[in-house]
Amino acid sequence: MSLDRRILIADDDREVRAGVVDLLGDLDMDFVHAETGIEALEILRGSVLRGSVLDLALLDMHMPGHTALAVLNVIRREVPGLPCIFFSGAATEAIRAQAVREGAVAVLSKPLVPSLLRREVRRALQIAGEDGF
Repeated sequence: MSLDRRILIADDDREVRAGVVDLLGDLDMDFVHAETGIEALEILRGSVLRGSVLDLALLDMHMPGHTALAVLNVIRREVPGLPCIFFSGAATEAIRAQAVREGAVAVLSKPLVPSLLRREVRRALQIAGEDGF
């Protein structure tokens, strides 16, 4: 059963990206990977040009090239309806508040808690799960 959803996972750590795919793999979605903020924006813009728009962006707060906040700023201008979830091993409360204020639907801490990640992804994509999301 395919939900025909595409998720961008942007993190400079390959193991984190692979772990996210493992945690969300049973949701039967397509995953696109980026190692830097610049690559994330290239993927985003390329998908818009091809008409294969992304359904969700999972963004590491601190990536080479551009931070998640910088990527979110571009997303809000170019693809305003795209939900974004941030994750970070070092997010302060001020950065968390700023991310939510600027449009992130959630800010998760690393290491990622599998149940929380799955719940926030389902909520962002409006997919019902065991807990209502």
